[in-house]
Amino acid sequence: MSKVILEGFILVPDADLKAVTRELANHEKLTLEEPGCLVFKVQQHSENPLRFDVYEEFVDRSAFDKHQERVKSSYWGAVTKNVTRQYQISE
Repeated sequence: MSKVILEGFILVPDADLKAVTRELANHEKLTLEEPGCLVFKVQQHSENPLRFDVYEEFVDRSAFDKHQERVKSSYWGAVTKNVTRQYQISE
């Protein structure tokens, strides 16, 4: 089994920025509590407040897939439904 790393960013529509920013701390907390999560960082870009840089590490594909499933049905999934995601995933 190999570690899964996701790197990239999301672009948040201006209309959704407050909701995304408010929910981010809870999303980070819940993700870091997931079995298999090694690193989870989402940081608002210093020059573009609508961009959030994302870096995630999970112990294996199974842990990563479980994270993706949880997110789909979470409040974070709802508030980020309109964001543009630009990620690279490596194993």
